[in-house]
Amino acid sequence: MLDFTSYAEQVYQRCDELAEISQDRQCLDRRYLTPQHIAANQLVAKWCKEAGMNTWQDQAGNQWGCYASDNRDAPAIVLGSHLDTVPNGGKYDGMLGVLLPISLIQYFHDNNMKFPFHIEVVGFGDEEGTRFGSTLLGSQAVAGHWQDKWASLMDSNEICLGQAMREAGLDINQVHKASKEGGNIEAFIEVHIEQGPVLESKNLAVGVVTGIAGAQRFNIQVNGMAGHAGTVPMAMRQDAVNAASEMALCIENAALEFGVVATVGKMNTLPGAVNVIANKVEFSLDIRSEYDDLRNKALAAIQEKIAEIETRRQVSVKWNETHSADAVMCDENLKEQLMQATAQCQQSAFELPSGAGHDAMAMASLCPVAMLFMRCEKGISHHPDEAIKASDIDVTLAVLNQFLINKSAMYDKVEYDNALIA
Repeated sequence: MLDFTSYAEQVYQRCDELAEISQDRQCLDRRYLTPQHIAANQLVAKWCKEAGMNTWQDQAGNQWGCYASDNRDAPAIVLGSHLDTVPNGGKYDGMLGVLLPISLIQYFHDNNMKFPFHIEVVGFGDEEGTRFGSTLLGSQAVAGHWQDKWASLMDSNEICLGQAMREAGLDINQVHKASKEGGNIEAFIEVHIEQGPVLESKNLAVGVVTGIAGAQRFNIQVNGMAGHAGTVPMAMRQDAVNAASEMALCIENAALEFGVVATVGKMNTLPGAVNVIANKVEFSLDIRSEYDDLRNKALAAIQEKIAEIETRRQVSVKWNETHSADAVMCDENLKEQLMQATAQCQQSAFELPSGAGHDAMAMASLCPVAMLFMRCEKGISHHPDEAIKASDIDVTLAVLNQFLINKSAMYDKVEYDNALIA
C-alpha cells in the first residue's frame, strides 16, 4: 500500500482549519448561504487551485474543482460531500469527503499524474437542511431536481431562500443552471465517516456501502381526556401519555421484529402539569431501512398496533407524514471496484449499509453512485466529539487512489482493444 502519511496529515489539519469557520463562536455551526458558507467555499477553492484544479461556484452555491484530463471530451468522475453542518456539529461529517479528495488530487498534481477522465470535486452547500428545513438542496440542484417552490422556504429569522441567495451573491432564478443533467458524468463517489460503530467494532479503517436507507418521518398526535390526577380512577382514564408510551414501545418491538430502525426522537405533553392527566401528546417517528418493502411492512405493523392501542385506550390518533425518501442502492460495478481496491491495499473488504442519508441519494438519479465509509471513534457524529485517526485517512486515500488507478487502467484497455479492432 502506498504511503499517504503527509497527505493524510494535510487532510487532518485542513479539517481543523475549516471547522474554524462557524457562525457560532462557541461551537461549529455552518449553514447554507450564510457568510460562513461562502467563506468555506472560498477556502476550499484555494486548496483546489493549489492542487492544480480549475474552480467555480455554481448557481446553487456548491463549490467545485476540476483536475482536468488532457482529453477535453472525457467523462468526469465526481468525488465529494457537503460543507454545511448541524448546529454544534463535528468537524468531519461531510467535510472529510471534500477535503480528502482534494489532498489526493494534490498527490496526483505533485507527481504529474494524468488520467483519461476528468476528476471533479464538489462541496455541496446544503445536505443537513438545518437552515431551511429541506435537505439535500445543493445536490438536488446538481441532479436537476430543484423545485421552484423552495424559493419561499423560510429560516428561523424569517429570511426566505430567495433572499438568502441574493445576500450570498446568487440569483435563485439562475439556480437551474447548476444542473448537470445530460452532462458526461461517469460516477459519483462519496467518502464519509461512518457515523456508526460497526467499522470500529470490527477494527476496520474502511467499508464499502451497499445502499442508503430510505426513510419516512411522521408527527403523531394522540388525543385523550384531561383530568385531575387525584380524582379520576386509573381504570377510567383516557391518558394520552400512557397511550403514547405504549405506542413508542410497539414501535421499538416492530423495528426489532422486521430488522429496521425506528426512533421516537421527541415527545411533547400537554398541558404538562404535574397534577393533570395529559390530554394530548405529540411524538415523532423516524423509520428507516435499506429495503423499502421491509420498511413498508414494519410501518404497516406499527400502524395496525397503534390503531389497536387507540381503540383499547379510548384515545384518538392523527398521523402527519413530514418526510419520505426511497432507499438508494449503490451501483454494483462501482461497489465491486471499491471492494477490489480495498483488498489491493491489504485491507479487509467489508460491506455495510448506510442508515443515514447522504448527497449520493440525490446524485443517484444523475449517474451511478458509490460510497466509502471511514471509521470514526465510537460511531459519534453530529457532535463536537467526532474523532478520526490520521492513519485511517491514510488508508482511505490509498483505497481511493487505487480505485482511480484501476479506473484509468480500464480506460487504457478499452483504447487498446479498440486499436486492435481498427
